Amino acid sequence: MLNTLTQIRKGSPEASQAQFERLCRETYRQAYGFALRLTSNSAEAEDLVQETYLRAFRFFHRYDENLPFSSWLYRIMTNVHIDMIRRRGRMKTTSLDQTFSTEGFTWDVADGATRADEALLDRTMDEPIQLGLKAMTPEFRIAVLLSDVEGMAYEEIAEIMNTSVGTVRSRIHRGRKQLRDYLKKACPGRFQEAAR
Repeated sequence: MLNTLTQIRKGSPEASQAQFERLCRETYRQAYGFALRLTSNSAEAEDLVQETYLRAFRFFHRYDENLPFSSWLYRIMTNVHIDMIRRRGRMKTTSLDQTFSTEGFTWDVADGATRADEALLDRTMDEPIQLGLKAMTPEFRIAVLLSDVEGMAYEEIAEIMNTSVGTVRSRIHRGRKQLRDYLKKACPGRFQEAAR
């Protein structure tokens, strides 16, 4: 990925390529983990991380070094994630069972084998919680993940999401309620025991 970034930014005196590459190495695992929690899909997480780093590289001259790079990166990632969701809503899907008259056309379908990163996600969050997060409104999911998983303060989340602290509090509250309601329906016995 860094070779791609180098080719895109080649010749630009505005950004320090060495500094950007160092920051990428320092934040990649954290960024990928957050992307995986946002998407619940390793391929989508990889796409999200790559697009996030490409945008970050393109606009690195705007980065304020007095602020944490990870917060700036999360802000970009949340915007990219929301853009991807909006684009997906406009995309048409095609059934694998549909027949085509085009000769030479083949489907490229990933196998169902669990990958190491998906196994890691499975160990850190069990399936009902993952499915509940995936079912949430994107803005609520982002706020809840940044608060409850990443442990960020409301002010930092507000900066990342480009909104007010009050809106962040509301999104976290409503997101937790969405997750709680989902878990009540998905696994009522288990949720009731945990609530006591």
